[in-house]
Amino acid sequence: MIHSTFHKFTFLLMALVISINVSGKKRINNDFSQKNNPINFSQVKIDDNFWLPRLKTHAAVTLPACIDQCENKTQRIKNFAIAAGMEQGTFKGFVYDDSDLYKMIEGASYSLMNNANPELERNLDSIIAKIAAAQRPDGYLMTYFELGDLTQRWTNMDKHEMYCCGHLIEAGIAFYNATGKRSLLDVAIKYANHIDQTFGPGKRIWVPGHEEIELALVKLYRVTDDERYLRLSHWLLEQRGHNNGTWNQADRDYYQDLVPVKDLKKISGHAVRSMYLFTGMADYSSTTKDTTYIRALDRLWDNVIHAKMYITGGIGSSRENEGFSEDYDLPNEEAYCETCASVGMVFWNQRMNMLKGDGKYVDILERSMYNGALAGISLSGDRFFYVNPLESKGDHHRKAWYGTACCPSQISRFLPSIGSYIYATSPDKTVWINLYIGSETKIKLENNLIALKQETKYPWNGEVTIYIKPEQTQKFNFKLRVPEWCKKYTVAVNGKVIHAKVNLQYLLISRKWKKGDKITFNMDMPVEVIAADSRVKADVGKRAIQRGPLVYCMEQVDNPDIDHAELNASTTFNIQEEKNLLGSVVTINARTGNKTYQFIPYYAWDNRQPGKMKVWVDYK
Repeated sequence: MIHSTFHKFTFLLMALVISINVSGKKRINNDFSQKNNPINFSQVKIDDNFWLPRLKTHAAVTLPACIDQCENKTQRIKNFAIAAGMEQGTFKGFVYDDSDLYKMIEGASYSLMNNANPELERNLDSIIAKIAAAQRPDGYLMTYFELGDLTQRWTNMDKHEMYCCGHLIEAGIAFYNATGKRSLLDVAIKYANHIDQTFGPGKRIWVPGHEEIELALVKLYRVTDDERYLRLSHWLLEQRGHNNGTWNQADRDYYQDLVPVKDLKKISGHAVRSMYLFTGMADYSSTTKDTTYIRALDRLWDNVIHAKMYITGGIGSSRENEGFSEDYDLPNEEAYCETCASVGMVFWNQRMNMLKGDGKYVDILERSMYNGALAGISLSGDRFFYVNPLESKGDHHRKAWYGTACCPSQISRFLPSIGSYIYATSPDKTVWINLYIGSETKIKLENNLIALKQETKYPWNGEVTIYIKPEQTQKFNFKLRVPEWCKKYTVAVNGKVIHAKVNLQYLLISRKWKKGDKITFNMDMPVEVIAADSRVKADVGKRAIQRGPLVYCMEQVDNPDIDHAELNASTTFNIQEEKNLLGSVVTINARTGNKTYQFIPYYAWDNRQPGKMKVWVDYK
C-alpha cells in the first residue's frame, strides 16, 4: 500500500490515436475507449510562483550543466565523434552512456519549445551532426560496440542496445517537434528500421534487458504513421515470459521475464525497467484499443500502490536490485527510490488516467512528481540525487553527476514537460483539469477555441481560480480533479456556490460557457498526520506529516534534537510562509509539550548544511 493509511490515491501524444491492430486492419472494440487526451506542454504556458522559477533554473542552469558534463567532463559526445572518425581515441564510459546524451537532447528540445535559444539550438545541431556521422550504413548506432568489438553487437540482451535506441527515438521526435528539423529523427528511424529488419516474427528473437524501446516505438508510430513500429513494439512486449532471455532462470524476475506480460500479477525486479514496461503496455493499449494488457496493469497498479510505494511516491526499496523486494518491505534509511523510477511513476500513471479517466492515478502522479521526483534535483538546479531515502544520518548528498547518469538526464527531460500533465480533453466536449498549476492554454473543442487561465498558489494553498474565455458561447463540460487528500472543498461559478456531481474523483460542471466566466475551486489543505500500514515494520510507532500534495520531513539544521523528536495525539501544528527559506516554502511547526519542531517539504531537504533528516518520526 502507499506508505500511509490512505488507499486511493504522455508523455507526449504526438498525433491522434487511431484504432488498428498489428496487421494494419481497422478494429473496433466497443468495450474500451481512451478516456482523455492530454494537452501537450508546448501549448501550455506555466506562469506560477512554484514551477516557473524551476523551469527558468532548468533552462539557465540544469541544461548547461548536463551539456557540460556530456561535452567536457565525460566522453559522451566525444564517443560519437570518435566513432564518426572526427576525432581520435577509444571508448570511455559505460555501455549505456549514449542514452544519457539522448535524454539531454530531449530535455533541451523541450526547453526550446517554450524558450527560444538560438545558441542552444546551434549546439544541438553540432552534437546531432556527430551522432548522425557515427551511424553505420545499416542503421546500427551504439558507440560502445562501434568503438569496441562490433562482432559482439546483438549478442547480449542486457547491453542496452534497444534501450539506447528508444531514447534516441524520443530525442529525435522531441527535436523535430521543437525545430522542424528531421536530422535526429531520421537517425532514429534508420536505427529503428535496422532493428525491425533484424528482429521479429521469422527473424531473430530478442528480449530487451532494459525496457524503453517499447513505448518509444509507439511514439514513433504516432509521428510517422508507419505500422511497422507498432507491430515491433507489440512483438517485443510479447517476447517476455517465454524463457527467451539470455539471463539465468534466477534473474528472470529482475528483467520482468518470468511470465507473459498479460499474466503479470505482482510488481517485481528492477523498478525503472518495470515503469517503462507498464508505460509501453498502456501506450500500446491506448493506440490499438486492445484490452489484453488492461487487467494486468490494474493488478500491478494495485500491488505497487498498496504494498510497495513510499509516502513520497518513491518505489524500489532495494539497493541490491535497484527495485522491489517483498510486500511492505519499505525501510527508510536504506530506501533506494531511484529518481528515474519516480519519474516513471508519473509516466505510467498519466497513461492509466488516459485509459480509465480515474483521478486516483493523477493522485499518484502528483505525489511522485512533487516529492519523489522533485527531490532528485537541488534548488540550485545543478546537483542531483540518484537515491532518495526517507531518513539520513547526514551523509547522503546530491552530486553534480554520476558515472551512471540516468537520473540527471531523466530530470533534465522531465521538468520542461510538466505542462503535459495539467490539462486534457475528451470527445464528449469535456476539459479535464488534472493538476493545479498557474498556467494558460488554448483548447480546441469541436469548432470552438477556448482560452483558459489558471491562477493558484498551489501547492502552498488550495485556492484555484480558472478563467474561461471561449470564442463562442457553447455548452461543454469541465472535470476538476478532487485530490484524495482533500476532504472538504467549495466550488463556485461566477461567485455562486454550486453542488457538482463527483465521479472517479472529478467534479463535473456542465453548462453553457461564455467569455468572462470563472470557476473558483477552494480546497481545504490541513496538516495531516499519517500512519503507515501496520505491516510496514520500519514505521511501527512512527508518523509522517503531509499537507496537500507535499510530504514533509525534519532536518537537523532546524531541529538539533532530531534524534529525540516525537509527536503525540496532543501535538499541535502551525503553518508558516517562509519566503526567504529554501526558495520560498511553507513550513510546518509541530509543538509537542514544551518542544517545537520544524518540518520542511521533503523535496527541499539537503539544500543547506549537512545534517540528519527523517520523514517518519516517533509517535508516543
